[in-house]
Amino acid sequence: MYQSKIAGVGSYVPENVVTNDDLAKIMDTNDEWIQERTGIKERRHIKKGDGNSTAIMGVKAAKIAIERAKIDKDDIDLIVFATLSPDYYFPGCGVQVQEMLAINTCPALDVRNQCSGFIYALSTADQFIKTGMYKNVLVIGSENHSGGLDFSTRGRSVSVIFGDGAGAVVLTRSDHNGEGILSTHLHAEGKHALELSLKGPSTNHWVPEIIAENPQGDDIPYYPYMNGQFVFKNAIQRFSEVIMEGLKANGLEVKDIDMLIPHQANLRISQYVQQKFKLSDDQIYNNIQKYGNTTAASIPIALCEAWEKGKIKDEDVVVLAAFGSGFTWASAVLSW
Repeated sequence: MYQSKIAGVGSYVPENVVTNDDLAKIMDTNDEWIQERTGIKERRHIKKGDGNSTAIMGVKAAKIAIERAKIDKDDIDLIVFATLSPDYYFPGCGVQVQEMLAINTCPALDVRNQCSGFIYALSTADQFIKTGMYKNVLVIGSENHSGGLDFSTRGRSVSVIFGDGAGAVVLTRSDHNGEGILSTHLHAEGKHALELSLKGPSTNHWVPEIIAENPQGDDIPYYPYMNGQFVFKNAIQRFSEVIMEGLKANGLEVKDIDMLIPHQANLRISQYVQQKFKLSDDQIYNNIQKYGNTTAASIPIALCEAWEKGKIKDEDVVVLAAFGSGFTWASAVLSW
């Protein structure tokens, strides 16, 4: 069995900055209310006509990761693309990336695990490399949330949280034991699926039916729904569990963590985990304050930023953890 390691990281966010004060102009909210509940100060949104989409942002992040990995784009053996906001209902973004990067008939697959999507994608790529099937796998997390949010007062509890952006890594084969991805841990609990969901349109309930049932637009299932308090309660429990699962699987303790990068769901969740594990500010990285929750993109964007700032160094123990819709949760433990 081979080992897999991250050889290159990249990220991209749109230039358009949307502050809390900007949102306060179009809905009944304010900067203090948003920061108190989420920790978010601003986020990036695609601006109509700026040339961005979920796939295009993914390509921009991927190009940086490929360059930093010091490989040619034709060395990519597989693309794994994680998103909840694809450009099309089908086909998925993976094949769009393959075409945009002009990679010749490289296989591509899409992962739909929302906030846990990047770790699920990373774990999938890791298995392909470990078994020797592929040598270099491009893993992307990208989201265009702003195109599908309710920017009225009705939708403020969800819409103030999310931002757009993309992150990518190149995962490559390593012959050195104890290097790269040490383990990944994936979980799901479908009984809570509808507590954080977007139910329609779906093949069981399509647009004409939705319009007929909601002529006044009072209950619109094609906007996201979130049971905030219930999600928060489950998130802090599952974050803690899956982090400890990863550490124990590798004979590590909390004190061995050099950098924890949690999915950027809510700064209050990250702060709770930090306090519970008694981590210093140098042992955890958060950037939700600037970018909001970018779902599948949040971990690779934060990972890239932390590495660029020199906060992640060779042989550091890096832990990635996520929780989100499904409910799904996951962790990955790496030796950088």
